[in-house]
Amino acid sequence: MSGAIAETSHQWQLVSLEKVIRHRKGFIQIDDLESYKRCRVQVDTKGIILRDIVRGTEIRTKAQQVCRSEELLVAEIDAKMGGYGIVPESLDGAIVSSHYFLYEIDRTQLDLKFLDFFIRTPGFRDQVAAQGSTNYAAIRPHHVLEYQIPLPPLDEQRRAVARIEELVAKVDEARGLRSEAIEEVSALFSSKLNALFAEAKTDGTRFAEIGEFTIYDRYGPRFYNEPYSQNGIPIMRATDINNEGRIDYRFMPKIALSPEASKELVLKPGDLIVIRSGSIGLSAVFDRDDIDCIASAYAIQFRFDKSVDPYYVRYCLQSPTIKEELAGRGTSLKNINSPKIKSTKIPLPPLSEQHNIISYLDNFQVKIDALKRLQSETEAELNALLPSILDKAFKGEL
Repeated sequence: MSGAIAETSHQWQLVSLEKVIRHRKGFIQIDDLESYKRCRVQVDTKGIILRDIVRGTEIRTKAQQVCRSEELLVAEIDAKMGGYGIVPESLDGAIVSSHYFLYEIDRTQLDLKFLDFFIRTPGFRDQVAAQGSTNYAAIRPHHVLEYQIPLPPLDEQRRAVARIEELVAKVDEARGLRSEAIEEVSALFSSKLNALFAEAKTDGTRFAEIGEFTIYDRYGPRFYNEPYSQNGIPIMRATDINNEGRIDYRFMPKIALSPEASKELVLKPGDLIVIRSGSIGLSAVFDRDDIDCIASAYAIQFRFDKSVDPYYVRYCLQSPTIKEELAGRGTSLKNINSPKIKSTKIPLPPLSEQHNIISYLDNFQVKIDALKRLQSETEAELNALLPSILDKAFKGEL
C-alpha cells in the first residue's frame, strides 16, 4: 500500500473498492448491418475518448461489451500505465472488447467525482502497479476490487470534490492567462510583419517580384530506390523545420547517393527552403557550411542574388499579408508552387535596411522564444500542482 494511501487511514476509513463498485459482465453479439461507437482508454489517466465509429462488418470479434456512462472502465493491458477512467455521457453505448473491465458504482456510498479524482492520484496508480506479476503487465478484474479507497461520508466526499474543483479552476485560469500571453505576443509579431508592407507602401519603397532576384530555384528530388544509409546525405523534410524557421538536423533520414548526384542536389549556405504543402509560409534558410544536405520533394529551393538577404525574404513569407496571397482568398488550398512564389511581390529596401529589419525581428523573436520557454516551465509547474492537490485532498487536508 502506498504511503499516500496509508496516511489517510487515521482520518478517513479505508475500504476495498469491492465495497462500492461491482464488476459488470455481459456481452452483446455484433450485428454486421449496424454501426457502433468504439472507445478507448488513454494512459496517464487522461480519460476515455472515442476511437471510431464502424460498421459491424469491420469488427472482427463479434462478442463485445457495452459501456454505460458513469461506469469505471479499466484497460486490462494498460491499467498499470494509468489506463482507466469514468465513462463520459458522450460514450454511453460505446463498445469495448473483453480486454476491458466495466464496474458499476454504488452512488449511495461513493460520489462519482470523488472516485474520478481519486483514481488520478499517484497513490492509486501505485496500488495498480503493485498488483499482479511483475513480469506481466495485465491485471485481472479481481485486482481492481482489491484496491483501497478512503471513504468518508458522502457529504464529506462532496466537500472535498468542491474544494478540489475550486483549486483546479485556479490552476486552469493561470494556465489560460499564460497561453493568452503567448497568443498576444505572437499576434503582435504578425502585426509587425504586416507593418513592413504598410510602411513600404507609404514611404515609396520599391516592390519587386521574388523572381526578379531569384537566380536558381528547383523542387526537391523524389527518391524511390535509393537506399537509406547511416553515412549518407541528410534529407531535410517539412518536419525538420519549425514555425520560427529553425532547422533541426538531428533526425533527418540519410540517403546514399553518387558523388555526381550529391554535387548537383546539395544545398548551399543562404539557400531558402520553402515547404510547398501544409503550412503556408513555412520556410528556413540553410545556414551550415560544415555539412551537406538535400531538400526533400516537399520543398522548393531558392537561391537569390546579392540584392536581397534570404532571411529578409523568409520574414516576408511569414507575414499574414503574403500568406493570404499565397493561399488565395476564400480557399483552403494549402499547396504552393515555385511560379506562385516567384510572382509574389515584396517590398525591397536597400540591403542595409533589410539587415536592420532582420535584426529587429530577430530580437523580437528571441523575446517570444524566452516567453515560450517560461510558459513551458510554468506549464510543468502547474501540471505538478494537481497531484499535490489530490494528495492533500485524499489525506483530508484541504
